[in-house]
Amino acid sequence: MNVLSRYLADFSALLFPHLCPACGEALMANEHVICTDCRYSLPFTNFHLQPDNVVARQFWGKLNIEAAYAMYFFSKGGKVQNLLHHLKYKNMPQIGQVLGAIAGEQLLKSGAFKQIDYIIPVPLHKRRLKERGYNQSACFGEGLAEKLNAEMLENNLIRIRHTDTQTHKSRFARFENMQEVFAVSNPGQLINKHILLVDDTVTTGSTLEACGIELLKIEGVKLSIATIAYAE
Repeated sequence: MNVLSRYLADFSALLFPHLCPACGEALMANEHVICTDCRYSLPFTNFHLQPDNVVARQFWGKLNIEAAYAMYFFSKGGKVQNLLHHLKYKNMPQIGQVLGAIAGEQLLKSGAFKQIDYIIPVPLHKRRLKERGYNQSACFGEGLAEKLNAEMLENNLIRIRHTDTQTHKSRFARFENMQEVFAVSNPGQLINKHILLVDDTVTTGSTLEACGIELLKIEGVKLSIATIAYAE
C-alpha cells in the first residue's frame, strides 16, 4: 500500500508539480516548501554575528534593545521578495514556519538570542487578519519558537487601529502613521521577560519601533528584534 501511495504521489507531482516559491522550480521528492538550492543560495545577512549591524543601528537612540537581526537582504524582483509575496498573498503560511526554523538555527549561534522568554509577532488588524486568514509574522514566530525553546504569544500585543499601507511613505510619515496603533492587553504577563519581537520585513523600522515603545513601558522587559528580511 505504501508503494502504491508513493507511485500515486509521484504521478500527481508530474501532473501538478509543487514549485519552490523562491525560484519557481519544481521541488524534488525530498524537498519541503523551499528547494535545497534556494535554502543555501538566498542572500543571508549574517547579522546574528554582527551586534552593531544595520538593523540594530536603526533603533539606537529610539529603543533600548538587546539585539536586532534580519535573516536575508531584500531586493526588488529577487527570490526573497518572491518568498514574502507567497507567504503574505498566496496562502502559504508554511513558508513562514520554515523560514522561522532556519532563522532559529542561526540565532542559536548568537548568545544574545539564547534566553528568549516570549516571541511576539507584530499584530495585524482584525480586518486584515480576516482577509488573509493568518498573520505571516506569527508563522515566522512559530518556527523561531520551536528552535529557541520559547513561547509564542499572539494575543497580548494587539493592533487597536487600522492604518494605511506604509509603501511609498517617508520615514517620518511612516512613524506618524504608526502612532497609537498598538497596545498591550496583559502587561503583567511580560514583567521581567525577554521578548523577541518579530516581523516579516524591516525597512525604516517604524512599525517595530511603535510596538517596541509599548512593550518597553512594562517593568523589567528586555527587547530583541528579528525579521525575515531587511530592505534598504
